[in-house]
Amino acid sequence: MSTSVGQLFFVGLQGPALSASEADFLVKNDIGGVVLFARNLTTPQELHKLCTDIQNLRPKTASKAPFFIAIDMEGGRVHRLKPPFTQWPSAGKLSKLNSTSMAFKFANMMGEEMRSVGINIDFAPCVDVLTNPDNTLIGDRSFGSDPEQVAKMASALVRGYIKAGVIACAKHFPGHGNTIVDSHEELPIETVDFSTLESRELVPFKKAFRARMDMVMTAHIKYEKIDAHHPATLSTEIIQKLLRNQLRYRGLIISDDLDMKALAKYYPREQIPVLALKAGCDLLLYCNDFTSPPVGLEAVKKAIQDGHIPVASIQESLKRVTDLKSEALKDYMPRPFSDVSKIVGHPEHLRVAKAINDGFIPEDLRNT
Repeated sequence: MSTSVGQLFFVGLQGPALSASEADFLVKNDIGGVVLFARNLTTPQELHKLCTDIQNLRPKTASKAPFFIAIDMEGGRVHRLKPPFTQWPSAGKLSKLNSTSMAFKFANMMGEEMRSVGINIDFAPCVDVLTNPDNTLIGDRSFGSDPEQVAKMASALVRGYIKAGVIACAKHFPGHGNTIVDSHEELPIETVDFSTLESRELVPFKKAFRARMDMVMTAHIKYEKIDAHHPATLSTEIIQKLLRNQLRYRGLIISDDLDMKALAKYYPREQIPVLALKAGCDLLLYCNDFTSPPVGLEAVKKAIQDGHIPVASIQESLKRVTDLKSEALKDYMPRPFSDVSKIVGHPEHLRVAKAINDGFIPEDLRNT
């Protein structure tokens, strides 16, 4: 069990190349996935090599499972991949076209470029309903203030990513659109009741789930009228009772970055991953503090050993990870690099991105 627990961890890497110590950590702990940021992304060729080097570690791990390799690629402000990758506009701009056909193309083409270099998860779409116009953290990352519009566009994106062979991840459950506090810096407090949440924030999540969404990311927000004591990431009320039992979601649940100050200011570092798993998260995300994953791993192993985390719940999470990897990443490796240059920045991708930016759908792109 202690070796397998690493499959529940996502970790950040320090640079554009995999170091010997990072490779050793991934292998020895049988880590489930990595998440990439600007510091890891240079040329398509170097990114392709990084993803290939990561996957080449598989035979050395205990599980022999393919690695999840994830990125935040929403378009607009949250756009990790730089030229020659196609530069995609924001969800806000895409939403103005009110075209599910263009939304599908947006995600499918973006997904094809990511998949070509070896990225297999996109932490997108952002399905937060922008009910607070002063919410600059979300802003044009949202498809707007109408839950049905957000739901419609998000569902089309999920289908586009799936067609491209990329796992999509809806965020930030149960909703980050009404906040004004940035959870990177402080813990936001929400006072909406369940009936409001159900008629507004949850609508896009339900639609995304019906589109075969395989992963959802939790929000570091305290919803006081649902759980007065814990933020969503650490809340049994929100994860188990609401997401699993009421919404009957059966896919993977990943935390937002566990080092964000919304949690780090209020909980000891050793407690956070344990509380997240006890609440019902399957996957633990660590992005930028490279000292945190080893601490988290040891804390989780000790909590299991001491009986603070039920072994059965860990086994359920591991099964969900194994099942998704078996289904979505079977025999997974990046394409040969000779294929990448034919996909990244493809003229048709550039044309679609420009059309969205210009707010105009050419006749030949309508309903195709």
